[in-house]
Amino acid sequence: MLRRGSQALRRFSTGRVYFKNKLKLALIGQSLFGQEVYSHLRKEGHRVVGVFTVPDKDGKADPLALVAEKDGTPVFKFPKWRVKGKTIKEVAEAYRSVGAELNVLPFCTQFIPMDIIDSPKHGSIIYHPSILPRHRGASAINWTLITGDKKAGFSVFWADDGLDTGPILLQRSCDVEPNDTVDTLYNRFLFPEGIKAMVEAVQLIADGKAPRIPQPEEGATYEGIQKKENAEISWNWSAEVLHNWIRGHDKVPGAWTEINGQMVTFYGSTLLNSSVPPGEPLEIKGAKKPGLITKNGLVIFGNDGKALMVRNLQFEDGKMIPASQYFSAGETSVVELTAEEVKVAETIKVIWAGILSNVPVIEDSTDFFKSGASSMDVARLVEEIRQKCGGLQLQNEDVYMATKFEDFIQKVVRKLRGEDQEAELVVDYVSKEVNEMTVKMPYQCFINGQFTDAEDGKTYDTINPTDGSIICKVSYASLADVDKAVAAAKDAFENGEWGRMNARERGRLMYRLADLLEENQEELATIEALDSGAVYTLALKTHIGMSVQTFRYFAGWCDKIQGSTIPINQARPNRNLTFTKKEPLGVCAIIIPWNYPLMMLAWKSAACLAAGNTLVLKPAQVTPLTALKFAELSVKAGFPKGVINIIPGSGGIAGQRLSEHPDIRKLGFTGSTPIGKQIMKSCAVSNLKKVSLELGGKSPLIIFNDCELDKAVRMGMGAVFFNKGENCIAAGRLFVEESIHDQFVTRVVEEIKKMKIGDPLDRSTDHGPQNHKVHLEKLLQYCETGVKEGATLVYGGRQVQRPGFFMEPTVFTDVEDHMYLAKEESFGPIMVISKFQNGDIDGVLQRANNTEYGLASGVFTRDINKAMYVSEKLEAGTVFINTYNKTDVAAPFGGVKQSGFGKDLGEEALNEYLKTKTVTLEY
Repeated sequence: MLRRGSQALRRFSTGRVYFKNKLKLALIGQSLFGQEVYSHLRKEGHRVVGVFTVPDKDGKADPLALVAEKDGTPVFKFPKWRVKGKTIKEVAEAYRSVGAELNVLPFCTQFIPMDIIDSPKHGSIIYHPSILPRHRGASAINWTLITGDKKAGFSVFWADDGLDTGPILLQRSCDVEPNDTVDTLYNRFLFPEGIKAMVEAVQLIADGKAPRIPQPEEGATYEGIQKKENAEISWNWSAEVLHNWIRGHDKVPGAWTEINGQMVTFYGSTLLNSSVPPGEPLEIKGAKKPGLITKNGLVIFGNDGKALMVRNLQFEDGKMIPASQYFSAGETSVVELTAEEVKVAETIKVIWAGILSNVPVIEDSTDFFKSGASSMDVARLVEEIRQKCGGLQLQNEDVYMATKFEDFIQKVVRKLRGEDQEAELVVDYVSKEVNEMTVKMPYQCFINGQFTDAEDGKTYDTINPTDGSIICKVSYASLADVDKAVAAAKDAFENGEWGRMNARERGRLMYRLADLLEENQEELATIEALDSGAVYTLALKTHIGMSVQTFRYFAGWCDKIQGSTIPINQARPNRNLTFTKKEPLGVCAIIIPWNYPLMMLAWKSAACLAAGNTLVLKPAQVTPLTALKFAELSVKAGFPKGVINIIPGSGGIAGQRLSEHPDIRKLGFTGSTPIGKQIMKSCAVSNLKKVSLELGGKSPLIIFNDCELDKAVRMGMGAVFFNKGENCIAAGRLFVEESIHDQFVTRVVEEIKKMKIGDPLDRSTDHGPQNHKVHLEKLLQYCETGVKEGATLVYGGRQVQRPGFFMEPTVFTDVEDHMYLAKEESFGPIMVISKFQNGDIDGVLQRANNTEYGLASGVFTRDINKAMYVSEKLEAGTVFINTYNKTDVAAPFGGVKQSGFGKDLGEEALNEYLKTKTVTLEY
């Protein structure tokens, strides 16, 4: 009877729910919170017609996506909803196809356009972790604690086009306990009660009873997440204010003070209501009273004499320790477990035992993989821990990086405490409103994952070549900065996560970085135009576009770097196995030029990183800004600290130190031949480091009378004037067959007159300013020399009369082999034309090869036999036939003779950053 009665009650209850008003919902968001809201809404009878969440991370779907997919609910994983402020058409169409009556945003980190927000019949509602309007913004919980509020809570509000300013639907509040943290507030109240409130809010809307209470302006605040430099502790505060400051900044960015000359960050603060325990005094700069290192942590005092306890300390190098171990930090880094953490460890031991059923007893030294576990077991371990340890989120990589049980437990405990969390990247930008956007440019050295001033505080001006104005002051790296960067790269390679990371994960980070470069391509191209004078449209397509392609190409190589097995002569009666391994070199230095600042960075660093090395990169002194923006994006992509370091400054100081540094194992350089020789000498004397050099060029372009003349004129001009002539493979000398010489010259001059010289940000501009003033002056001197030696100046040769460093596209004819113009590279928009006799193929080849350079070359002819013969005889690393400047990320690029050695791009570039190890075993 009891069982039947229960069934009757369930039928009655179900019937009541069924007849309530219900809605068709679109859930937009992510996380466990989103998953719980989704599940509870479905239980209440609402129909979720679509879930819109974030793309999978590390091959793993978001919890909201997992539960929705399991239920058969349509799931959409859009990386973004708009581009350049406009809604993506395909995304909007997919959203509208589900026919939602209400958007529910339980936890959403993406920007949702207002046309999507307003699209459903009932609009959109959002969860916010604050009693609006008291604190607005992503860090509202933190500011609830920092300001010492006695009440916390959350709001469910109607979305509008403001920032958390829409009308209130409902709010819930709770008391803030004296030792509450962001985590305890969230877990105790904001998470469980927030789920209930979201469901209640939806039902109120379905029943037509949902209020719209306008937010008052009075008392409204918006505080962003603090920058690290603003989180310094003031010792003029009471203990309670100190406590609020520390717990409000835990875990980002961390409240700090100076101890023994270095920044120390405090985590895990509690008010001390009992007597102060005994401990060892610790002098703290600015504190009225020394702190005490006790067995439970660091005791500090407010200006009112009251005390609080700090549990964990983090040093400038990122190392975090229990505060109780401050005076013995160098002796051990083992974390002591609390009673609760011991319970977690015991649960995890049971999970290990279930997976490693062949191991009699799980001991501290038990190795997960040596005991027979596979990659499938990793997924099981991570998921079981999440299920049985209160939703603890681990990544597969955590298992691979801590394979012994003892180390794994230490990693888990640190994750529970938040000690493994990377510090927030703090960036001081120079911002400019330009090109219909706000461009934000970092300007400091980037060392060990942080932007920082040069140690001696020196800066220099980087100049906009369009008008000669100062863009900003950039940190001028000292020798000490170079040494710090190399030390960070060395530590990241030898001891950090990067050195232990599997190749496929390395590739994933590089793909992510390529995506970020593409997402920010307009800003990067604008910075390139400002800093280098590159025409914006060319910067967008080539400077940035090829950088994106390069990182994607080499990301694909990460898990395809292979050795080989080699049959060797067997020594009877024994047998042997010999194989080779390709291994990274270690710390690599990269020095790049100013003509393609980001693209040259990508050409070298992508191969370097794909091979598993860490790097210290020095951009050209006159064009540092896109390299520093790249550093910022590398952090967003998830690269561990120390893997990528950028040191702006001079070649004579920073560049020379890199070539001499004993801890650097490879140096890749693109620049002039004289500097390349000096670098090679320094690399040899210091530690015989591996070197690759892409140096000067005087690339010959031979144009035969049987060419397609229109194409030869168009591409011949591109061969010289592309990127203002600031192009390493520019055709430094054109050899034109006598019978078409005059016609070719006439056509070229006609086309030059059509070229628009002007602001590189103007979309109709063909030809922008030269990179910097000194270079412009050098080009003008180059032209004066040509005239003095007797060459004919057909067109140009002068500076354009306008602000900035503009030069007219220039044409010289009658250039003889002995002249300066015939031998030396201009690296500017100067076409140098020499005539050769009709049919004299071998003669023109001899003249073309009569140079110490051998970077590139070209030939125009309709005769395939002639073309192949000429390409075979030309002494150059690249030969273009009936085309020019056609480089591709898969095609090796590099020179011969005094144009250098070693390759960028293609599979061959990987070998520049790898070493081969031969292994022979006997069995």
